[in-house]
Amino acid sequence: MPEPRAAARAIDALRRGWPVAVGTLHLLPIETADALRLEEFDPQMQADILIAGSRAATLKLCNQGAAADNAQPVTIARAPWIDLVAARALADPATDLANPMQGPFRAIESDSVEMAQAALELARLTGILPAFFVAGDGSADVYLTPEDIVAYDSADRLAIVARARLPVDAAENAEIVAFRSPESISEHVALIIGTPDGSPPLVRLHSECLTGDVLGSLKCDCGPQLHAALSEIADAGWGILLYLRQEGRGIGLINKLRAYELQDQGFDTVDANLRLGFAVDARDFGVAARMLKLLGQAKVRLLTNNPAKVEGLEAAGVFVAERVRHVVAHNPHNERYLATKRDRTGHQL
Repeated sequence: MPEPRAAARAIDALRRGWPVAVGTLHLLPIETADALRLEEFDPQMQADILIAGSRAATLKLCNQGAAADNAQPVTIARAPWIDLVAARALADPATDLANPMQGPFRAIESDSVEMAQAALELARLTGILPAFFVAGDGSADVYLTPEDIVAYDSADRLAIVARARLPVDAAENAEIVAFRSPESISEHVALIIGTPDGSPPLVRLHSECLTGDVLGSLKCDCGPQLHAALSEIADAGWGILLYLRQEGRGIGLINKLRAYELQDQGFDTVDANLRLGFAVDARDFGVAARMLKLLGQAKVRLLTNNPAKVEGLEAAGVFVAERVRHVVAHNPHNERYLATKRDRTGHQL
C-alpha cells in the first residue's frame, strides 16, 4: 500500500543532500549533495547521472538512441572527469554560457524508466534541479516506491484545517479558509467573498507568485491579476479566490528564479522551464477542484484566460458553467511573457 509519509521523508532528505532510493534506483541529488556525501555514496566514481529528457536535448543528446525521446528521463554514462562541479554544470542550464564546451556525454539505455520518472517528479516536489547521481545499489536514508510519490502528491488528502473572517480592501465581507494535507508542507487558501446565494460562484485560480504578488514584479502580470480578480469577484456579488501554493507554474520559487536567469539570456518562459528539465506547466488543478468540493461548490464561473484551467477543473469533477475573460494592463517588461502565454501555451488574452 502506498505510504505518502515516505515521500515526505525523502523530500526532507533530498533538501539536505542525503541519498534516497526509489525502487531499485539509489539516488544522490546533484544540487544539494557535497563532495563528502558523494564520496560516501559513490567511492568508485561509477554512479551514472540521471537528468530529464528536455535537459538532455539542450545538451545535444537527442541524436543518441537512448535519449531520442525528450519526454523520457535520460541516463548519462559517468566519465572520469565528471566530478561534483562538472555534474552541477551539467544539471544547471543557467551555467551553459559559462561552460560552452560541456561534454562529450553518452546516453545509455535504462531499464528503470518508471522509477526514473518518479525520481524526477520527486525532485520537482522538493524544489531542486531534476538531476541525480544514480546507482543500482548502495545505502540510502529513505526507501520509497513510485506509488508513494503519487500518493504524496494526491489532492485527495487535502482537508480544511482553519477558517476565519478576513476583511480585505476589495471586500469587507470575506472569509479565509486554509487547506492542508497530512504530509505536504504546502498550505493552500481560499478567500470567500460575499454570501453564497445558490448561483455558481465567480472563481479565480491564482497560483502563488511571490515576485509579482508581494514584490510588484513587472516581469509578469500576476500581481495585477490577483487584485483585479478580487475586485471582479466583489463586483459579482459573491465568489471565491483560490490561492494555490504552486509557485512558478509548479516548479517552486528557486527554480522559477533560475528560469528568470534563462529569460535574461534570451529564452522565453516555455523554453526556460524545458531547459531546466521541467514541464512547461507542472501545476495540478485537481488541488483547486478538491478545495471547491470541500467548500460545497461543484459548478463555477471561472475567471481565466487559460483553457487548461477549465480542462483541469472539469477533469476533476467541477463543472465550468462559464469562462469569464480576465484582462489586465501590460507593461514593457512583460510584453514578451504575455505573448508567450498567447502563442505557446494557448491563453486566450
